[in-house]
Amino acid sequence: MKILMLNYEFPPIGGGAANANLYLLKQYAGKEDLQIDVLTSDQKPGFVKENFADNITIHKVGIHKKHLHFWRRTEVIEWLIKAGPVYKKLIKENDYELAHAFFGFPTGWLSYQNAKKLPYIISLRGSDVPGDNARLQLDYKILGPIFKAIWNKASGLVACSEGLKKRAMKFMPYMNIDVIPNGVELENYYPSNEIRETKDELRLITSGRLSATKRVDMLIEAVEILRKSGYKIHFTIAGDGSLGDSLKQLISQKKLDSCIEMSGRVEPANMPDLYRASDIYISATMQEGMSNSMLEALACGLPVVTTYCEGVEELITDTGIVTKHAHADLLADAIGTLADNRDMLQQMSIAARQRAEMFNWQSAAEKYINYYKSILVKNEES
Repeated sequence: MKILMLNYEFPPIGGGAANANLYLLKQYAGKEDLQIDVLTSDQKPGFVKENFADNITIHKVGIHKKHLHFWRRTEVIEWLIKAGPVYKKLIKENDYELAHAFFGFPTGWLSYQNAKKLPYIISLRGSDVPGDNARLQLDYKILGPIFKAIWNKASGLVACSEGLKKRAMKFMPYMNIDVIPNGVELENYYPSNEIRETKDELRLITSGRLSATKRVDMLIEAVEILRKSGYKIHFTIAGDGSLGDSLKQLISQKKLDSCIEMSGRVEPANMPDLYRASDIYISATMQEGMSNSMLEALACGLPVVTTYCEGVEELITDTGIVTKHAHADLLADAIGTLADNRDMLQQMSIAARQRAEMFNWQSAAEKYINYYKSILVKNEES
């Protein structure tokens, strides 16, 4: 098979979907029966062609990128304008059988415009499905009809969690949507060998883009409540984004500088050690596809305390606590419950790793290969 992948973000640019694309490529590298070209973005203007593996080539269309983990609308438009001709050129010069677009928009727009020349499938990732994303409400209203047109013309739609599928079905109830969950690199993300003993200080961590959707301010408020209740807390915020400066100001205003550390962007290779140095992963994210960060934390043996978001049905069972509502006091109560019951925390830690072992990129890659084949057969029959 010869596949053209499209993703407007690819490491170091982007978040979960960028990493998912990378991990799938690692699984496909060296497969003699599979040839893949990837069209993505780069941080600076220009065009870069990279050999990822003998059977995988990455084509990077550079733009004026200001932040690695935050996309301005002007950047999205710039990438679409510049990537469009490259996409057409790749189709003209290669005999692809199928296009695989990560995100229905903006990436899927290129596939939609060229659907007569090359059929495509879409991996729905989260922000590209209308929902509660605080920053994208206007975009959803304006682009909703375009989203529907892109989805309708696709040969297949894949969500990365059952929760995301449910959200997508609310947007377009008559669509047939399959689910292929995210995975985690279990060989790199694993629990600490050190026995988790009772400690005076509880170590909390969250990671991801510092955006309004992540509601990190709510986590800071929960830590403030815990501190006022007498708990000794150290909270690490790993990641950067548009709200970085305002969150620093909030921490300073609440006089929590001594117990909250903003580490900024952390290199992926260093994240496993950061998880292993923590006790609990906490989140107040408004929406997700399936959180890669939660999966990584679970693989490192961390229980998760979170507000509801898509993907928690698959991930959080006896592995953590999902609050009934998105309130700082409920998050603080849940964290306090684990702080007061270290046996429960230890049991959840063991269950967390066991749960994570159900999700791996090899399985996800195989499911996508089978999905490609089924779509090709269906297209031949129609």
